[in-house]
Amino acid sequence: MPRLSTGKLVIATHNAGKLKEIQALLAPYGIECLSAGALGLPEPAETGTTFIENALIKARAAAQASQIPALADDSGLCVDALGGAPGVYTADWAEADRFEGGPRRDWYMAMGKVEGLLAEQGPDTDRSGYFACVLAIAWPDGESAVYEGRVDGTLTWPPRGELGFGYDPVFVPLGAAQTFAEIDPEDKHRISHRADAFAKLVAEQFGG
Repeated sequence: MPRLSTGKLVIATHNAGKLKEIQALLAPYGIECLSAGALGLPEPAETGTTFIENALIKARAAAQASQIPALADDSGLCVDALGGAPGVYTADWAEADRFEGGPRRDWYMAMGKVEGLLAEQGPDTDRSGYFACVLAIAWPDGESAVYEGRVDGTLTWPPRGELGFGYDPVFVPLGAAQTFAEIDPEDKHRISHRADAFAKLVAEQFGG
């Protein structure tokens, strides 16, 4: 399998928050990150039923279109009492309407949907869940690699904090009192599901 080295890497996302987080994680390794959005790459249909399948779809599409190695993330919130939902449909739950260029996402609406479903189960329902992340690297020659990460926690309501994105304002990681949206981004980078997956990527791709 090829290994990443200093040079260009396409980050196959149009999510500005996710792009910023991945760039911060890659910063120490001499990687020049190019976003799929800046390169004008289309977003492929995420037709997979698992995080691994969708991450590979995005990474392979970006690598083929750009002829540059590409890194894609597929991640989501899995709530135990909801049978693991929203899971791979995490972003879809936030889709409010469509406009030219793609969907508009309303994350407060998505958080409210999760809370509403939990509330329907009563005040004593299990509020535990986890964020899952798969990082997939694809090379233009078709080679690929995947790395999985996870962070467990509980869901809170109402949302708290302005520092995160997605469902961060309602997720409190185990052992913490603050939501991911209240935690300083540098501290979040050390404990997040994406950081867990990234540590595995670094160990294999950069040898440490």
